[in-house]
This record gives sequence, structure tokens and C-alpha cells, in this order.
Amino acid sequence: METAKPFREFAGYSSLSVLGMLAISCYILADTFFVAQSLGTNGLAALNFAIPAYSVIHGTGLMLGMGGATRFSILKSRREHREANVMFTNTLYMAAFFSVLFVLIGLFASAPITVLLGADSATFAMTNTYLKVLCIFAPAFIMNDVLLCFVRNDENPSLAMAATVGGSFSNVILDYVFMFPLGMGIFGAVLATGLAPVIGIVIMAPHWLKKDKGFHLERTGLSLENVKINLALGFPSLLAQFSSGIVILVFNSLILKLVGNTGVAAYGVVANLSLVVSSIYTGIGQGVQPLISREYGQKNREKERLFLRYSMISMAVISVLVYLIVFVFASPIAGIFNSENSAALQEIAETGLRLYFTSAVFMGFNVILSTYFTSVEIAIPAHVVSLMRGLVVIIPVAFIMAALWGMTGVWLSCTAAELITAAAGAVFYLHPGKGR
Repeated sequence: METAKPFREFAGYSSLSVLGMLAISCYILADTFFVAQSLGTNGLAALNFAIPAYSVIHGTGLMLGMGGATRFSILKSRREHREANVMFTNTLYMAAFFSVLFVLIGLFASAPITVLLGADSATFAMTNTYLKVLCIFAPAFIMNDVLLCFVRNDENPSLAMAATVGGSFSNVILDYVFMFPLGMGIFGAVLATGLAPVIGIVIMAPHWLKKDKGFHLERTGLSLENVKINLALGFPSLLAQFSSGIVILVFNSLILKLVGNTGVAAYGVVANLSLVVSSIYTGIGQGVQPLISREYGQKNREKERLFLRYSMISMAVISVLVYLIVFVFASPIAGIFNSENSAALQEIAETGLRLYFTSAVFMGFNVILSTYFTSVEIAIPAHVVSLMRGLVVIIPVAFIMAALWGMTGVWLSCTAAELITAAAGAVFYLHPGKGR
């Protein structure tokens, strides 16, 4: 009975968070499906060129939300309610700053960024449209992420899940309506995606507008100390999303040189499914974060580690199931996004799915371990793990393995990078003094 309650608590928080994160990841997955059906290979390639921008915007929202909400949860567990409210208010100040920044980028710099992302003459117009509208909707994405994290940490994970599922469901419906009956093309796809977080915010309104909720706006200026704490605790969440964008950018460049736009379109299938799988791990980590932070704030180390153990076991089981599904059903999965019945796209995507997802268990280990370090305010190891898997290891490994083994090397480079990072993360966990 002693462990039954913690496990039920873990299962409740994590399952709801996983459903929510899956819903968010389906924003882009729905676009991928409808763009593939409506605009074919070039549309799919254009969407894949723009995805890194979504990763950066979503990562910024998660950074602010996870950083602020983690500190909020710790302060709340210590009954420091005013300080918790100040943290929430300062998080909103930072959200406003980044929102304005992304909107300005979308309005005045989308074209050169589109070129930097690798779009060519066949995909430039579609990529630029998607990028511009995505940035204009950045305030909605960021605010939605912030409120999701605070509502979840304010003991209402079911509403956070309902908001993300509602937003994702609306995205699927609007994608279809905008792209097929209305014929709005790539603009319709990104408009549907941009409206989804707006709907999520509205669904959460009964909580964040309540007077008796656990977080409130406080009359306060911007505290540099709170900014520092927020960025330190939330930066790994940004890095996790930023790394996805960087990996997509690097892989697009390598694949474009090896097999052209068809290869980039095939990688779009793999990359989008990878975002879905990664969202499961992020969901487990974000779901258990309030519980670990609460036990950390109350100095209950045994329960803190128990929740981490539940997370890792769940991740391992899910990883095995994911790989078995991908391995067995690689052909029909690739076929869903191959509206033009391209034999080349089908072959590249099938091989890529079977090779790329050998990284699943190592990816999950790294995402959850990084979130754990954040939850207990051990920032440096969280930063190192996120930097290694997103920049320091994956980029050189991808270039080296692509040069040695071509497309096979590209697909397996993610597994190699995640494995190396997992080994480093394990050292930090077993010897925490090395990362403090």
C-alpha cells in the first residue's frame, strides 16, 4: 500500500501529460499528413524545412513554462505563496518579450531564414509562408505552453491534458477544412496549427481566470534573479526542442546532397514521427516533474528517486513497443504520407524508420534524465545532456557517419549520439557532485 499511492499519482500525472504532449506533437503531424495528400513531395519537403522554426518557438514556450512552473511548484510546497506568484508574473513578462521577438522575425526576416533553412526554388514560397505565419502565432504557442505547465503544477493535470487534446483535435479538423474544401494550401495548414494553441488557452480559462487558483499576477517588477532561475531550470526544455530543430536542419542538408528533395520528403516522415515519440518521453518527464519537485522541496529523497524509477521503467517499455510497431509497420506508415506513390520516397522512408528508431530507448533515457535534473535544481547536468544530444555530439557524428556510410550513416547517427549522451548522463546521475 505504501507504494500504491505514489504509483497511482505517477500514473495519473504522467498519462495525462503524455496525452497532452502527443496532442501537441500532432499539430505538425496533422500538417504533414494533409500537406502530403494535398501538395505532394515538394509540399512535404517545404514543411520539413520549416519544422525547425516550430521547434524553437515551442521550445521557448516550454523553457519558460517548465522553468517557471518548476520553481513555482517548489515554492508552493514550501508555502512561499507570494514568491510563487512573483515567479508566475515574471514568467509572463518573459513570455511577452519572446512573443514580440518572434512576431518581428516573422514579419521582417522570414525570407532570409527560409533560405538558411535550405529551401530551394521549388519549395521556397511554401516554406516562407509557413514560417511567416508560424512566427506571427508565436504568442499563442508560447502562452499556451506556459499556462499548460502552471496549470499542471497547480494540481490540475486533467485540464492541461484536455486543453492540448482539444487544440490538437481542432487542428486536425481545421487542417482538412482549410486545405480541401477551401483550397488554402500551405497557408491553410499553418493557419490551422496557429489557431490550435488559441483554443487550448480558451479551454484552460476556467482555471487561470479563477480567483481561488494557486497562481496569480503579482504587482512586481522583473526580477533578474527570477529570470536567471527560470532560464537555468527551463533551458534544458528549450535545448530538447532546439536540438530537434538542429538535427532536422543538419539532416536536411546532408540528405539534400545525398538524394535530393525526395530524400528530404522521406526524412520528413521520419522526423515527424520522431517528434511524436519524443513527445511521449517529454510527457512522462513533464508529468512526473511536479511530483519530483514537490518531494525535492520537502527533502524526501527516497520518494523523489521512486518517481524517477517509475519514469524510466515506463519509458523502457514504451520504447520497445514503439520500435516493434515501427519495424513491423514501416511500409504502411511510409505509404500514408506517400500520396504520389513514389517508389524512391517509399524505399528511403521505410529504411529510415527501421534504422532511425533504434535510438528510441536512449532518446527516452536522455529526455527523462534531463527533466529529472531540472526538477531537483541540478542545472548543469541537465544543460550538458541537452547540449550533447542536440549539438555537441549529434552534429559531428552525423557528418562523419554520412561521409562513411551515406544514408545508412545518417539514419544511425542519431542512435550513436543518443547512446554517447546516455552514458554521460548516467555518470552525472551516479556521481552528482561532478555536475553541481
